[in-house]
Amino acid sequence: MIIIDPEYQKDKKVFVTLACTFRYGRDDHELIGLSFKKELYFLHCQVYPPLPEDKKPLTPLQEKLSKKLGVNAFPFCFNMTTDLPCSVTLQPGPEDTGKKCGVDFEVKGFWADNVEEKISRKNSVQLIIRKVQFAPEATGTASCVQTTRQFMMSDKPLQVEVSLDKEIYYHGEPVGIKLKINNNTSKIVKKIKITVEQLTDVVLYSLDKYTKIVCCEEINETVAANANFSGSYSLTPLLANNKEKRGLALDGKLKHGDTNLASSTILRPGMDKEVLGMLVSYKVRVSLVVARGGILGDLTSSDVSVELPFTLMHPKPSPDQTNIEDVVIEEFARQKLQGAEGEDDKDDA
Repeated sequence: MIIIDPEYQKDKKVFVTLACTFRYGRDDHELIGLSFKKELYFLHCQVYPPLPEDKKPLTPLQEKLSKKLGVNAFPFCFNMTTDLPCSVTLQPGPEDTGKKCGVDFEVKGFWADNVEEKISRKNSVQLIIRKVQFAPEATGTASCVQTTRQFMMSDKPLQVEVSLDKEIYYHGEPVGIKLKINNNTSKIVKKIKITVEQLTDVVLYSLDKYTKIVCCEEINETVAANANFSGSYSLTPLLANNKEKRGLALDGKLKHGDTNLASSTILRPGMDKEVLGMLVSYKVRVSLVVARGGILGDLTSSDVSVELPFTLMHPKPSPDQTNIEDVVIEEFARQKLQGAEGEDDKDDA
């Protein structure tokens, strides 16, 4: 819904646009002619005067807003394609300036003679929205990976098996990990380290890759030569424990209280990766430090690692969670904007 002041609007038309934009780089790069910004998707509609062909039934939420806001509130609706990326932001470092890198969705309302006209912020209002994707109800089998490592001077190999208790995890949910080690060698497993890693691939303008450890646990267990070991562990990847990490992918901005680690990117057959801008995935890595016994054993140590991918997403809301009776409408007074007609304020709304 958008509220229009007929006296201020006069004979102008009112439009609303929806834009999905990928940004990779700082604002000062654009000043020297290097633009790392691409509009991935754009929709627009004329809200006032209403067009008969665009008239649609009101949703329950729009009906409630219409009663609350009065006759000068006009509805609009956009149907986005399913191939668009979800909202994602790369967390900047303390020295980084300018807008954050990532994919965002902006709804803009403005009055003008036509939708192509250059719009001043004095004549417009912007709202950043978030697009999220919910986990599918049907899930696959839990991941399980086995690896075998043969060492010199050992007749039999080291066997490692790692499994997860399921394929899809929700934000804030612990990741259950089972570990089995059959050490049939003459060496000793001196250290076990389990990490959950977030991987972000930037597929527009660059091929940058970010790998960030979002939770870690070191197990003080040794597995002697010709011995077996098994254990179960639980790690919970949370944004609260990683707020200072630069390059971490989030599903919003850090200042928002409901922001989480970015959800896994779901690639469907036939999708163009470049349209997504960034690809986010997660994996569990189990690393063993294997060495000979004795004082000099650490000098000849080697690592044995096993990796398992998993999916991190939001659960699908239940009907009770989407009750429109819980919607709260607040009114804000907009500050007077400075500048002459046609000037564009570059600050965030």
